[in-house]
This record gives sequence, C-alpha cells and structure tokens, in this order.
Amino acid sequence: MEWTDEALILSVRAHGETASIVELFTRDHGRHLGLVHGGRSRKKRPVLQIGNHVEATWKARLADQLGQVNLELRRGYAAQVIDDAFALAGLTSMAALARLLPERDPHGALFEISMFLLSFLDDADVWPALYVRWEIALLEELGYGLDLSACAATGTQDALLYVSPKSGRAVSAPAGEPYADKLLNLPPFLRPERNAHTGVHDTIAGLALTEHFLQTRVLLPREQSMPEARRRLAELLRRTGSAAND
Repeated sequence: MEWTDEALILSVRAHGETASIVELFTRDHGRHLGLVHGGRSRKKRPVLQIGNHVEATWKARLADQLGQVNLELRRGYAAQVIDDAFALAGLTSMAALARLLPERDPHGALFEISMFLLSFLDDADVWPALYVRWEIALLEELGYGLDLSACAATGTQDALLYVSPKSGRAVSAPAGEPYADKLLNLPPFLRPERNAHTGVHDTIAGLALTEHFLQTRVLLPREQSMPEARRRLAELLRRTGSAAND
C-alpha cells in the first residue's frame, strides 16, 4: 500500500539508533505516523522539524501498519520562525493541538486553514487572530463547534458580547448582563460583524474563550492537560498585552 500527500510535521521522536518516527497532519489522510529511516542523520534533521511543510510518501504492506515514510521539504516554517519566540510558540502550539485529531481521519478543511495561518506567521499583527480562528475550527472538527452567529436567548445578531461556557453559544449584551460574571467574553473579531481591527486584548480574550472549551470538552474528558506550547503562547500574548498597557 502506498500514497503521497502534502503534510505538516506535528512531532518527531527517536526510534532505535538512527531512525525517527514522525507524526504528520496530511491533507487527505489525516493524522498519520510513519518511520523515517536515517531520520536522525545530519541531512534529514533539518527537514524533520515541527511545523515544516513536506511532501510525504508513505508505504506499508498492510494499511494498519506503521509504515515507512519519505519526506521532501516544501517549506521550512520551523527555520522561518526560529528567532521569533512569539511566532514559534504559535507554530508549536498549532502542531501540539492538531495531535488531538483522531488518527487517519481526514480533515481537509482544517489542513487548508492551517496552511493559511502559516502563510501569515511573519505578520504579528495578523496571525494571532487567525490562530484563534484556527482553534475554533479545531473544536468544530473535533465535534465541539461553537455557535457565535446569534444570541442563544433572543436569536438576535445584534450586540453579541458573551458566550455561554456551557452551550458554547453567543449571548447578547442585554440577555447576558444579569449573568455577566458567569459568561465568557466574545471579542469583536469573532462577532458576526467582524470588526476589522483586532487588538492584543481581543486576541487574549479569544484565546481564553477557546481554551475554556478545549479544556472542558476535549482535554479533561481524555484526562489530558493543555500542551506546554499552548500555555507558552498564552503567556507570551499576556506579556504583550501588559507591555501595551505600560
């Protein structure tokens, strides 16, 4: 059995003395593992970096085997952001959370969104808000999509200000005011009117929103904790927000 597909590298671990096991997020074959012979060599190590965009050819005698994979670099995102701690945190956080996807289950739409996000990693004014939207798309793919299109209580699309932490649905300012201390904030860039300007505090609120649902709906039921890369991203963003207030 054999296939070729484009992919993003999610993780790499040593196997034996010279090989590596690579975890890929492929466009058409979902999250997939494969053995790379000589993966720890000087020649292949630069290719086997988290976040890199590669062409992957996977081979196995049977479909349910680990299989062997050959990789060709299409774009080295890891090298692109190596000197940018903030962008590197975004890249590694995306890769860590994509590992929550079921193995070998295609998620072509999320792959496209991932590639779109990566194309803006050199623009710190743009990619953090795109990253929040990526996490919302991830929740959707995992079966826990949010409904931010209209107020859960009144059906209106006006003055949406909150999100119910239980239902994941938007709540308008008038309907949510009595319960404001129990609701999550809905930043302007995630509302139906999609405010064009997105400040750092809007992005912080967006990350807090997605973090709540990742924790309660995905990680806790699996008895997993938030990946360190994701925690680092949130902390760097909070530092940026604090600096902006000084």
